Amino acid sequence: MTLARTLRSGLLLCGCWMLAVVPVHAAGAPVLLVLGDSISAGYGLGAGQGWVHLLEERLRKEGYPYQVVNASISGDTTAGGRNRLPALLAQHHPRIVVIELGGNDALRGGNLDATRANLDAMVAAVQAAGAKPLLVGMQLPPNYGSAYVRAFGQLFIDVAKARRIPVVPFVFEGFAEDLAQFQPDRVHPLASAQPRILDNVWPTLVPLLGKR
Repeated sequence: MTLARTLRSGLLLCGCWMLAVVPVHAAGAPVLLVLGDSISAGYGLGAGQGWVHLLEERLRKEGYPYQVVNASISGDTTAGGRNRLPALLAQHHPRIVVIELGGNDALRGGNLDATRANLDAMVAAVQAAGAKPLLVGMQLPPNYGSAYVRAFGQLFIDVAKARRIPVVPFVFEGFAEDLAQFQPDRVHPLASAQPRILDNVWPTLVPLLGKR
């Protein structure tokens, strides 16, 4: 089975609607909220192995006193994230919101205009709440058709440009074609690949963190 074919079936992101929330430890510290799908929920990984947990550890090691709240759900879409976001903003009052959604929309053959509108609405809501958004993108394999693949990859960049926010264009940059970095479903990265995800996000995130 090719990576493209398994992405089609598996990155429906399993339809396993499990909520993964990283415990909050430092009372009074600013909140960094991660709103994502199974890539950020740590599907198929042991406790503490996902990139969001590694992010929490790196923030602490580097002296950034953030509370990390992982509100990622396996199988989520941009529509689901858009619906959940207002309550999360009201509950956590985050300083930074990392939005890692959209893969499921495209892999279900969804309307990309709707995906773009949902991402834009989430970014606008984050900005209206006084928080800093970071958009984390996904890319599709070529069997979806060159026009669709190109349009999907570009929409993250377009939303970020329109809203003047930072973007990570492809969360799997540098290892997407290396199947040794993926679980048997050939879709979800192994624990060994989680530091590479963090390394893809970290340089774009750091300028948002402020002083240590």
